Amino acid sequence: MLRLHGFSLSNYYNKVKLVLLEKGVPFEEVLVPTTGHPVDKAMSPLGKVPYLETEQGSLCESQVILDYIEARWPTPPLVPADPWLAAKQREINTFLELHIELCARQLYPQAFFGEALPDKFTARVRGQLVNNLAAFRQLAVFGPYVAGDTFSAADCAAYTHLPLAGLASKIVYGEDLVVAAGIDWKPYVKLIEARPTAQKVAADRKADQGRKVAVPKAAGAGEV
Repeated sequence: MLRLHGFSLSNYYNKVKLVLLEKGVPFEEVLVPTTGHPVDKAMSPLGKVPYLETEQGSLCESQVILDYIEARWPTPPLVPADPWLAAKQREINTFLELHIELCARQLYPQAFFGEALPDKFTARVRGQLVNNLAAFRQLAVFGPYVAGDTFSAADCAAYTHLPLAGLASKIVYGEDLVVAAGIDWKPYVKLIEARPTAQKVAADRKADQGRKVAVPKAAGAGEV
């Protein structure tokens, strides 16, 4: 059986978890221990989560894991068979993760962990985030799903990333920059959470908030 390592406060972990639940693939969750028990770098060389144990070995990086799951369990499909539509979906996902989530992640130390960031730094991040959100809005469909009229792997990413970007910007700037960009993410999240799989992810995330999960400072540089 697959073993998914990480914790339910991680948006990248939840992205993979949601895909596995949607696919109906049996898996075991292995919650990352708290401080003093680092991630096994033999399985995840940079010490990041999520990572996935398979019968053949381990995989890290959430998008790599998703590609593996889609190839091994193609039904139900979460990526279109048409090459163009599949590429457009991946384009949306890439913008979400490289240009929105990783940009907004620079704000997480102040938004969620009580660290004061320099005003010059947060001003620079704001400009980047505003620009990147405007570009993403040109690509995203929300018809009603992020890549069109069908739930897809891109929704597994958007559902986990957009709320964090919105919340972090709201806390740091007093304004939800995602909403300000014309992306009304709250109704979208409600749409996704009508799915039992997303309800499971949300419930586990809420329960995990009661655990003292240590989030490495290096989280600002990549997945966690």
